[in-house]
Amino acid sequence: MKRISIALGAGVVLVAAGCSTTPVALAPVGPNPARSERMTATGELQVFSALEEESDNQNQGSTDPVWYEHADYSVYDAHGKPIARIDNTTGHYEQSPRRVALPPGQYLVRAPAEDYLQVEVPVRIERGRLTTVHLDDKWQLPPATPKTELVPTPSGEPVGWKADLTNQ
Repeated sequence: MKRISIALGAGVVLVAAGCSTTPVALAPVGPNPARSERMTATGELQVFSALEEESDNQNQGSTDPVWYEHADYSVYDAHGKPIARIDNTTGHYEQSPRRVALPPGQYLVRAPAEDYLQVEVPVRIERGRLTTVHLDDKWQLPPATPKTELVPTPSGEPVGWKADLTNQ
């Protein structure tokens, strides 16, 4: 009986280790190179994180409608210091993710993605520009977009425009 308990305990540890929440690291994402700059001192970040099901009655046998909102995420500075936890909704029943104003610079976004528990995406925020990160597998790319200008997940889904973090 003692051997069975030890074997079960070891199995639980292995399963827990296999389900680790180590984020998938992606290449740096920056603003769309084709979009023009606005005259503002800050830039903006918009993260299309994984969609979460919501309902007014937690869906407990009711007929209340269900809707989906983008999951919350965290922003860190270039050294890994937490900057903010972003409530990624803009209103009740609203599916658009929140736009967040940030000073120009380099940041790290940790967010849930559609095919991953969590991803880490370095982002570049530029003055007057919007940097978008698409982690919900719903990004509609412009026709004939060269794949060389995009940052993919390990499974090949594009998440944003490539950014060069060395020229800042």
